[in-house]
Amino acid sequence: MSSMIDDLMNPSAYPELTKKVTLAQTHISTVFIGDEIVYKIKKSVNFGFLDFSTLEKRNYYCNKEVELNSRFSQDVYLGVYPVTFDGTKHAINGKGEVVDYAVKMRRLSDEDLLKTRFKKGNVTSEDIGRIGEAIASFHKISKRSNEIDKFGKLDVVKFNTDENFQQTAEFVGDSISKEQYQGLKNWTDEFYKEHQELFVQRVKNSKIRDCHGDLHMEHICLTDPIIIFDCIEFNDRFRYSDTASDIAFLLMDLEFNDGEGLSKKLCKAYLTSVGENDDDLIYHLINFYKVYRAYVRGKVTSFILKDSSVADDKKNNARDTAQRYFALAHSYISK
Repeated sequence: MSSMIDDLMNPSAYPELTKKVTLAQTHISTVFIGDEIVYKIKKSVNFGFLDFSTLEKRNYYCNKEVELNSRFSQDVYLGVYPVTFDGTKHAINGKGEVVDYAVKMRRLSDEDLLKTRFKKGNVTSEDIGRIGEAIASFHKISKRSNEIDKFGKLDVVKFNTDENFQQTAEFVGDSISKEQYQGLKNWTDEFYKEHQELFVQRVKNSKIRDCHGDLHMEHICLTDPIIIFDCIEFNDRFRYSDTASDIAFLLMDLEFNDGEGLSKKLCKAYLTSVGENDDDLIYHLINFYKVYRAYVRGKVTSFILKDSSVADDKKNNARDTAQRYFALAHSYISK
């Protein structure tokens, strides 16, 4: 039978004229990159927290992806198109049976990505100010409800952090030291005891929103206006959070990449734009969520160490990366 990937590597498989098609793969998507257009097809996988196992579910989450990302990138996500098979070859929006669905996107320039600009030392204070304003503008109008509010309550946040510690216990002495593990666990438990009222207040102040959920440097494009893209569409609870947790991810990502100065400027710009009080309490909360975000990155990177299909050299790289994330998380509790 004709291979869908092989067929879609042919420029003639697309309704748009393109001279070249490049393939990119993630653990959940197959991405076909044309000259000006990108098509992203979800893989038929089920990880529990993510389920793309049926054609109907992939269609649903393709449409969900377009809907959610259009909140902050209106002209990037261009719709959902069928992948068809006519008995001989696969095509986008062609003739024959619908065998899958693809999200159609306008291709963004890699050179405009925050991560690319950052690596080249081409991120200005003005850029940082614009990013802070863009995220704040989104957070101020993002959806909130009684159901979403539940995800900012202390017991729900604590469930998430408790789960992190449970899932990383087996990596103690490998990607995380015993001292780091115990220190972070104790500090987190103590934070809950000392700041119970803070979590209550954040809910009362309408700070629990339908956020981005995966806000890091690779998902921000320094165009005019700023484009934010690729939010989490596959599980609502990964987006429903305190807005402080959303911005904390990006601040942590900058600091992980040795961008402490830019992180401080971004934090100031964001707090000013979003109208948060510039006081110790908000900085304590953001620091708490930076610990959480760095720890989660250390955890998911550590999971690679258990994958028997991953080569030893890649496992060693993953171990080093996870150790850096856990070290960053630990450094936050020493401040």
